Amino acid sequence: MKLPLNASRYSPDARDIYLTVPNLISLLRIISIPFISWLTAQHKMVAALIVLAISAASDGLDGIIARKWNQVSKLGQILDPIADRLLIFCSILALGWAGIIPWWMLFIVGLRDLILLILIFVLAQHDYGPLPVHFVGKAGTALLMISITALIFADLWNNTFTQILHLAALAAGIWGIVLYWLAGYIYIRQGVTLIRHDTGKR
Repeated sequence: MKLPLNASRYSPDARDIYLTVPNLISLLRIISIPFISWLTAQHKMVAALIVLAISAASDGLDGIIARKWNQVSKLGQILDPIADRLLIFCSILALGWAGIIPWWMLFIVGLRDLILLILIFVLAQHDYGPLPVHFVGKAGTALLMISITALIFADLWNNTFTQILHLAALAAGIWGIVLYWLAGYIYIRQGVTLIRHDTGKR
């Protein structure tokens, strides 16, 4: 497995281990996503927020455990971003199904992830792993998660405060999508550079 130019595919401590507590937590996060989506689509927002809060807490917990007990694994570094992307996509799908957000938001987010999925497969053909996470991507993901949480919370009541919160959450979501796509553009440029570099050597 080759390393991307000027970056490491994995942290130096990442190992080829699978049965670890952090990996189990990441799997449980992924398993929780259908429950969060179903609860949101059914307007069961209190339960959705509880499950979402537990999932969010576990996101930080697995990283802490992995670093403290030397359980950083290559599998875990793949599962973590997959869980984030699935949570965002499925939550936006559920919010659209519930009539809380417009469907175009789902289309734009889904299209970006589809393009990057294709890029990952192309890079794999050149023996490259997933690209390192960019801070712009982290910022976009954080804004989208804040937006999703606020939209779910705003659906609990119908008053002036929640109406304003709904609009603010939509605005945060739009900015999150902008950053999400900007990060996608950065990843695509990095991927194309790697492929050209690899092709040039042949």
